[in-house]
Amino acid sequence: MTISVLDQFSVAQRERLAYIEFRLWFFGEVTRKSVLERFGVATAAGTRDLMLYRELAPQNAEYVSKVYRYLPTFRPMFQHQAYRVLSALTSGFGDGERDDAGAVLPHELPVRLNQPSLDVLATVTRAIHGVYPLKLIYHSLKTGPVSREMVPHALVDSGLRWHVRAFDRTKGEFRDLVLTRMEKVTPIKKTAANSLAQVHELPTSDTQWQHMVSLVLKPHPAHKQQASVARDFGMTNGVLRVAVRAAVLGHMLLQWQVDCSPQATLRGAEYRLRLANLEALEGVGSAELAPGYSGA
Repeated sequence: MTISVLDQFSVAQRERLAYIEFRLWFFGEVTRKSVLERFGVATAAGTRDLMLYRELAPQNAEYVSKVYRYLPTFRPMFQHQAYRVLSALTSGFGDGERDDAGAVLPHELPVRLNQPSLDVLATVTRAIHGVYPLKLIYHSLKTGPVSREMVPHALVDSGLRWHVRAFDRTKGEFRDLVLTRMEKVTPIKKTAANSLAQVHELPTSDTQWQHMVSLVLKPHPAHKQQASVARDFGMTNGVLRVAVRAAVLGHMLLQWQVDCSPQATLRGAEYRLRLANLEALEGVGSAELAPGYSGA
């Protein structure tokens, strides 16, 4: 689909068409209701947009039981940037056709050095939405490329890269798998013995995901201006309390550069915070990533 063909439509209609494509690609389906709720348009307008999208890209969707469903012949009409797609999937905004030229204020964001393949991302997010297993080749830093099966249930942003929280059938446990290390990701064909995820593979069985840990953060004792640090983080009486999932706790503490050593002995301007309740890390699988944490 060329840009000139899309240019014949209004900006508002292109946004709706881009949203329809987004839902198809990354959720595997789109309904009239989802378009109406997202844009607040009349029922007839939502129906026309869906029919128009299918007319423009018949290879992308099929209409089954009042739902437009993703086809394996899908080819995107719009340009979707990975960071905007991930923002939409995790924060619920930025999922239209908007570009930087439409920004309200000038801005700059850190560039991620490792951008995931959108085809891989879309395959994973469809599986999360549809609750079914995938097979893939995973490039482990320890063993190199290996075949794996997984049942994904969430995306995790570590600040440095994107992970997929999933039940790893190969390892028999829930793990964080790096999105950019995945290739040849495909759904596992349905059989009588294996159609959808099993009960023990669902997020409700991921105890580290379900467990919320309460952190008590304080200004690092090495900083001379304790009050400035407290103000910087909006602390109350010199304390900041944060609740984090155990599954991502280590990633967060690393990203926030929180000193988790027993006596707050890490030095460096980057360590503005210390963890005051180290006992909160006990039994947390990701705690090994926390700066200075010894596990003792």
